[in-house]
Parts: sequence; structure tokens; C-alpha cells
Amino acid sequence: MNKEDCLKLENQLCFPLYAASRKIIRKYKPLLDKLDLTYTQYICMMVLWEEKEINVKRLGEKLFLDSGTLTPLLKKLEQKEYITRKRETKDERNLNISITKKGEELKKEAESIPEIVGKCININGEDALKLYQILYEILKEE
Repeated sequence: MNKEDCLKLENQLCFPLYAASRKIIRKYKPLLDKLDLTYTQYICMMVLWEEKEINVKRLGEKLFLDSGTLTPLLKKLEQKEYITRKRETKDERNLNISITKKGEELKKEAESIPEIVGKCININGEDALKLYQILYEILKEE
């Protein structure tokens, strides 16, 4: 590939990843609006539905988000009474997040979302699995 071609949008791996991500997240939006959640709040709640309690640092690692992004997101979820935030007594620098009963109840309302969005994405199961594996390989790199 010559120097000019390397700057063509059509030759960029990052662009279709970016555009596909935006397209898929737009599919989530009307479903998440009903729950009064943003996509980022939703993925945070997914971790909490699974873990029940988690340290903020570990949550950031799982979601590939920094504390500057997580802090306002977690404050909003706490205001909605879906989570509680509590400092560790041994080391107050560590903040633990726990799901509340109201947060657990939200899970029932969200259970149909993955299936609904999955039906909107025109990709077969085998290709979806390959894509999933490739994307996580990219995410592992640092």
C-alpha cells in the first residue's frame, strides 16, 4: 500500500469498527431509553447483575473504562438507586460498588434486550463468534 492509500478511509480498520459500534449502540438506544439507562450504564449494570459487588478498579478493567468515565456514571446509577458506593474501611482509596434490590429488579426489564438487538444484526452465529474472538484479541493488546 502506498502512502496515499494508507490515508484512505476505506483502507482503515478502525473506521468500520467505529461505525459498526455506533450502529449497534443505536439499536440499543430505544430499548435502554425505556429503562432510563445509557449504553454505558447498561453495560455497568450487566457486570453488577453478574458480580453483585465489585471494586471500581476491577469494574473499569472489565468495561475498558477509566475512573474519569466511571465516576459520573456510577453517581447517576446511585441517584437512580440501582447501586450503592462504599469505601473500604481498610483502605479508603478503594471504592466498592454493590447492586441494590431496585437494581436487581431492573434486570427483569432488561432480559429481552440482547435477543432483540441480536435479531437486528445480520450476521450468522459462526461469524458472530469469530468476530467476538477477534475483537477480544484486539482488546487484550496494550
